[in-house]
Amino acid sequence: MKILVISDNHGDQAILEKVFTHFHDTVDAIFHCGDSEMAVTNPLFDDVQVVKGNNDYGTTFADDVSVQVGTDQVFMTHGDLYGVNMGLTHLSLKAQEMGATLVFYGHTHQLAAEFVQGRLYLNPGSISLPRGEFANLGGTFAIVTTMADQLQVDFYDRQLKRVSSLHQVFSR
Repeated sequence: MKILVISDNHGDQAILEKVFTHFHDTVDAIFHCGDSEMAVTNPLFDDVQVVKGNNDYGTTFADDVSVQVGTDQVFMTHGDLYGVNMGLTHLSLKAQEMGATLVFYGHTHQLAAEFVQGRLYLNPGSISLPRGEFANLGGTFAIVTTMADQLQVDFYDRQLKRVSSLHQVFSR
């Protein structure tokens, strides 16, 4: 299975259109980790799992989403409600409670991928307002490829180019 994960476009609808149009037929699921600053009714989100971010004022997006994708249980949240700026402890406890094997979050605007106790924790970074070590990429999103014995994580930039130096493989 291939899962596209994106976050924190902060009103930049054009970049979502570009990414979703390009990858729609090559991925099995699309997840948006919040701070879209767009309406719940936007047709762009018709086939997308979306959560509410701390800048999604007045929207009815859910705070969290827990869904099955293939053999994996995915738990997604924006991250602010779980204090991800201070670490992943609260998010990890919730992921355990939900039985998640894939955990997606945003909020920090910094890309990250780590595999801990049988769970992938993935922040795709901000597609529009990146921060941290990889801010010079100008914005990122991720594609997770799941297999029975491993997970592959690839990050892409706003030009839809895979950043080969950020490729990671985790054994299950």
